Formats: sequence, structure tokens, C-alpha cells
Amino acid sequence: MNMLDTSSVRPSFSRRILHRVFPKVPDFFALLAEQSAHVDVSAGLLVEYMGADSAQAAKKIVEAEYEGDRQKVRNLTLLNEAFSTPIDREDLHRAIINLDEIINSCKSVVVEMDTDVLALKPDKACLEMAVYLKAGVAAVAAGYGRLGSDPKLGRADAEKADKAVRQLTRTHRCALAELFQNDDFHYIFRRKEIYMQLSRAGDRLNICNSTLLDIVVKLC
Repeated sequence: MNMLDTSSVRPSFSRRILHRVFPKVPDFFALLAEQSAHVDVSAGLLVEYMGADSAQAAKKIVEAEYEGDRQKVRNLTLLNEAFSTPIDREDLHRAIINLDEIINSCKSVVVEMDTDVLALKPDKACLEMAVYLKAGVAAVAAGYGRLGSDPKLGRADAEKADKAVRQLTRTHRCALAELFQNDDFHYIFRRKEIYMQLSRAGDRLNICNSTLLDIVVKLC
């Protein structure tokens, strides 16, 4: 009876020792897939806001930013505590930080547009840039979602995201050119700030896309 009790304890004890020496590695591919999917939802809410000036969409974006912060902190904590990682820590860190920055930019846009200082309504350029941002984020999210199963397919997703970033950049430049034809310098200043926020979101998306490509190359 005692021998049976001892044998039942040994495996558990061995597993505890192994876990201490070789801790379980978090599924960072799943974590990135979850975080990027949340960014995709947030970008979709930005399109909704720009298309209908929806106060409900603006509120949801603010709430999404809080959830994005929670995911970022969780993922960074797991990364800092991880004994090993399936890909470079630097790549993981860049992806986690810059995915969250996209959501931060989305929140900044709607918050600033609703303040008394700027008090702006969405225009055609804002909607177009938001649409391109959403298309790029959706492609990046698809790419990050494939890392754990078929990473080589992420190349095509990265190409789609790159195209969306270039379209966003072109729209931004055209919007600025048109904006500076206005005689109201206060309006120019206010609208330019919103355009810049959307452009910064595109910059963060571009970094996320470059990181995705780096990871795909290293995995394949």
C-alpha cells in the first residue's frame, strides 16, 4: 500500500522539479493572435465612428483601449517571465507594443475630435484613412493568427497590409494638400492634427507589418 502511495507521488514530484528547471513556455503565437484580433475590432470601430460620427462607437473605442492595455501588460509580463520564447524576444516585444499603439491612436483620434479644443466632425479623408487602416490591421491580424499553424502564408497577408499602408499614406498627403487651400488657419491646425493621428496609426501598423515579416522569415 505504501509502495503504491510512493509511486503515485513520484511522478508529481518529478513534474514539479522539471517545471522549475524548464518552466512551461506561454503560447505567444496565440497571445499575438488574440491581441491583433482585438486591434482589428478597434480599427473597425474607428471606421464606424468616421462613417456615422457615432458616439456609441467612440465610447466602444475608449473601452477597447482599456482592454488593449490589459492585453499588452499581460503579454509583456509573460514575455519578461518566460524562460524561453519560440521567436526573438525583441520581435515579440515590438509586436506587443506597436499593436497596442494602434489602438491608442484610434482612441486619441476620437477623443481629440470630441474635445472643445478641436470639435471636429469626420470628413471624407478621415473615413478613407480609417478604412485603409482597418484593411491593413485585418491583414496583419490574419498574418499573426497564422504563425502557430502555417506562418509562410503570412507573407501574402503582409503584402496586403503594405498595400493598405501605402494607400493610407497617399490619402493623407492628398488630404493635407487640399486642407492647405483653406483660408481658415484655425481649422487647418485642428484638422491637420487629426490627419496626423491617423497617419501615426498607419506608421504603427507599418512597424507591426515589418515585425510580422521578420517573424515569418525566421520561422520559414
